[in-house]
Amino acid sequence: MKVYYSVEELPVIKNAVLTLGTYDGVHLGHQKIIEFLVKSAKEMNGETVLFTLHPHPRVVLYPDDHGMQLIQPIEERIKKLAASGIDHLILFPFSKEFSRLTATEFVRDILVNKIGIKMMTIGYNHHFGRNRQGNLSLLKELGDVYDFKVQEIPAFKKLDHNVSSTKIRAAITDGDITTANTYLGSPFEFIGTVVTGDKIGTGIGYPTANIEPNSDLQLIPKKGVYAVQVKFGDHVFNGMMNIGTRPTINELGEDRIEIHIFNFDQDIYGETLNVKVFDRVRDEERFSSLDDLKAQLKKDEENCIDIFNNLALLK
Repeated sequence: MKVYYSVEELPVIKNAVLTLGTYDGVHLGHQKIIEFLVKSAKEMNGETVLFTLHPHPRVVLYPDDHGMQLIQPIEERIKKLAASGIDHLILFPFSKEFSRLTATEFVRDILVNKIGIKMMTIGYNHHFGRNRQGNLSLLKELGDVYDFKVQEIPAFKKLDHNVSSTKIRAAITDGDITTANTYLGSPFEFIGTVVTGDKIGTGIGYPTANIEPNSDLQLIPKKGVYAVQVKFGDHVFNGMMNIGTRPTINELGEDRIEIHIFNFDQDIYGETLNVKVFDRVRDEERFSSLDDLKAQLKKDEENCIDIFNNLALLK
């Protein structure tokens, strides 16, 4: 897959078959759309093009109040799209000036004149352009004018109708990692850097890596304890993650992401970790003493090990 950060970089694309979208998470619904796109391109001896906007429009239009949290940073989205079979990915630089283009101007000036589309695929309820005026009906009209075909992406009956990035974000926010992972088709994951903590975990036999997400837009699951897998470099380890204020030891209530990596004693300060979240173990709790907390952490560890053992049996 070739990645472009402006349409000026594009080579001549043979029979460009294009679709639009954010594709946050590249979930099962997205994967079905891409399969459909690839099949359509092969039938007309063409190449697939995915056109997406970066940064997210809300971040540009409402910089102080965008409320946007994403399932994936753009780097991880690119990796997942590359594995899906897309030929060309256009990360078009979104700006306030671009936002003022009408849907017709966008199709004519960019999709037709710059990219040279021969086929456009779109969902029945997809909208684009200024004030979301662009839709399937308008595209069919413009296709007749500018000589490109338009096809509606079919509904995929085998998929739950709730599969969408919005639904997945809601599931993660609610701590429903099982549903999120089912819809994603793989474990929810995020990237973070190990930063210095207060070493209280070390004092009770459960040292933790304190994680700072690498993206300000990164969606973080609901507070609680999770079974996770961490990767840095070529190494992968199982562990358990706590997200929350650590009420037993922290009266100030600052949120932390802490991961205890099983059977691990290396110094990894400053390392970048890829964290995969497999299941939620429990809510965050306040304990009357550090001994009670330590006893619960032992149970959490056992529960997480059971989760990973069961996953291994399913493979």
